[in-house]
Amino acid sequence: MNLGIKSVYIFAILIIIGLVVIYVATNYAASPVVAPGDTINVTYTGAFTNGTVFDSNVGKSPLQFTVGSGQVIPGFDNGVIGMKVNEERTITIPANEAYGEINPALITVVPLATFGNQTVGVGMGVGKTVNGQQISGVITAVNKTDATIDFNPPLAGKTLVFNITILSIKKG
Repeated sequence: MNLGIKSVYIFAILIIIGLVVIYVATNYAASPVVAPGDTINVTYTGAFTNGTVFDSNVGKSPLQFTVGSGQVIPGFDNGVIGMKVNEERTITIPANEAYGEINPALITVVPLATFGNQTVGVGMGVGKTVNGQQISGVITAVNKTDATIDFNPPLAGKTLVFNITILSIKKG
């Protein structure tokens, strides 16, 4: 083989190596990761620890929020930090980082007479105004004279498991 042909082969190999380096650098470069202040879009499925799903937006509009702004529960906010676009993660959020523990002060017993002639049953939703804000509760027990109403958030006291996928990141 003469020197001219060897030079062509070496040049071709160097070009191929260069193209591989460019491809790797372009496709595997550090993608942006979620950080506080970023606005992100996610899909999620929320379940209890026994696997029962209580909410999901998969196949629907994505959830958009600014990380660290308090728009979502703290455990969800913290759970997405460090994720990349198209990354999927399952996070387990204890009650104290979700909707809080059950607050006994938010469970009240009222006389059935409060409801007038209305039929009252377990599972029935009720509302009341506290300091100018409407809050919702659920009747959890009824006896001959009283009804017990729980005004805690429905997910209070529960550990939640979320499967999250990051769809987009807009750096803050």
